[in-house]
Amino acid sequence: MPDILPVHLAIIMDGNGRWAKQRKMPRIMGHKKGVDVVNKVVRHASKLGIKYLSLFAFSMENWQRPGDEVSFLMRLLDEYIEKELNTILRENIRFTVTGNMEMIPEGTRNKLMNASDRSADNTGMTLNLALSYGGRAEIADAARQIARLAASGKLRPDDINEDNFLQFMYHPEIPDVDLLIRTSGELRISNFMLWRIAYSELYFTGKLWPDITEEDIDEAIEDFAGRTRRFGKTDDQVDI
Repeated sequence: MPDILPVHLAIIMDGNGRWAKQRKMPRIMGHKKGVDVVNKVVRHASKLGIKYLSLFAFSMENWQRPGDEVSFLMRLLDEYIEKELNTILRENIRFTVTGNMEMIPEGTRNKLMNASDRSADNTGMTLNLALSYGGRAEIADAARQIARLAASGKLRPDDINEDNFLQFMYHPEIPDVDLLIRTSGELRISNFMLWRIAYSELYFTGKLWPDITEEDIDEAIEDFAGRTRRFGKTDDQVDI
């Protein structure tokens, strides 16, 4: 087990479609294989003692994909909740969803909210699934709420700061990301948790998500543990 763990580990799970294409399979087969890896990574992170695990499962931009692929992804999400809810409850995992739930089909949305409600009192790892999510949209939603309060006289503009701005973000109880992993070799953030990754350590791997193993997660955490996080300070001001 790595000596130093990130409190909040976030992963951009990328490469399902390319994994399938390399094997001359339909893209949906890559997504199905990707769910198997999600199960392994969630269990592994929980056993390691990670407090928060955020997985970027479906972005706002992903709604632009072909309709049949989007429909399959929603069905796959249904199946994941149905199959894994008992495991989530048994392993004391708290399940949350981050994103624009209004765009999620009603049946799927109800299953997600049920899983969230039933696991709300669990005290182990928080599994935060980013669905129909965009980092800019989250910030804009927060700014919209603040603007309404300011317009009504309930909040003075001069009193707005980073701390109380966070209270209007999705799940304000979830802390900043310590380590962000992106798979598949892409070197982008892709509009993910823009507010919370301000000082995250970034780790990129060329492996496609369906090929990721528990050992790959350990390797990323070991790399994280060897870094010095200064948060704008000098080497002399931090413990090295």
